[in-house]
Amino acid sequence: MTLFYHLDEKQPLIGRLAMGVEYDGSGYCGFQRLKHAASVQATLEKALTRIAGADVRIHASGRTDSGVHATRQIIHFDPPVARSEKAWVFGANSYLPRDVAVHWVKAVPDTFDSRRKALGRRYRYVLLNQISRPVLERHNVTWCRDPLDAEAMHEAAQALVGENDFSSFRAAGCQSKTPWRHMHFVEVKRHGPLVVIDIQGNAFLHHMIRNIAGALVSVGRGEQDKAHLARLLALKDRKQGDVTAPACGLHFVDSLYDPQFDLPKEPLGPNLLAFTGEWTGERALPDCPMVANRRGKPMVAQLS
Repeated sequence: MTLFYHLDEKQPLIGRLAMGVEYDGSGYCGFQRLKHAASVQATLEKALTRIAGADVRIHASGRTDSGVHATRQIIHFDPPVARSEKAWVFGANSYLPRDVAVHWVKAVPDTFDSRRKALGRRYRYVLLNQISRPVLERHNVTWCRDPLDAEAMHEAAQALVGENDFSSFRAAGCQSKTPWRHMHFVEVKRHGPLVVIDIQGNAFLHHMIRNIAGALVSVGRGEQDKAHLARLLALKDRKQGDVTAPACGLHFVDSLYDPQFDLPKEPLGPNLLAFTGEWTGERALPDCPMVANRRGKPMVAQLS
């Protein structure tokens, strides 16, 4: 996939479809459909239903919280009718509000499942580190007016890499059956006034990244030393954890799948970070049991 490409308008797409979606989460109470509030899922389903002329139900690679954004949310659905690539993309975007957009659509095997087949999920937490408050970026960054030491934050974050019990970083209302998660990498870099926490793992607990971001900011400000994250991780107790960072700075930027599904590649978001030049899927996934299992190739125990 390039930045500009042709959308076929003649060949109807048959069978299960995968779709890449971007949204500004400011006006939504998260991705998942809710009875009492606006959700991204309900907004997408309403638009796709109008194109199909029949009910469409979608499934997503991950659920984002209230106020969290996404530049590469992957969904799948089984359409009740066949429509062309152009009809799905242009049609959906014509019915969607300005804070949600479809990037692409692709026919995939029935074995594809946006959530269960995801090998990794990647987020970027963006901090605007300057004295004056943000104006143009106010809806998609978190403002920090105190100087941040990005190098110290990066060093502190390395304690999280690998498979760990993240109880100290999960919300009190988290419904996950286990606090164990495998973090593929955590990087903190400064790009001028932007400090970016780039984190990828197999999955995340409720508020986990925002709680990690809050703890890292404490390190960056000099309120805590570089061992702060390691200490919190060892405590396994959210009650002794650090603050929860605001939702507005968090962006879901990638969901990774086995190459057999051949999903389109695109620049990692948000567009504030387009200058980094990185596209989805460029980094190798770790050699771990979960990745191997979801690829249908269980790891073989090595003889010592």
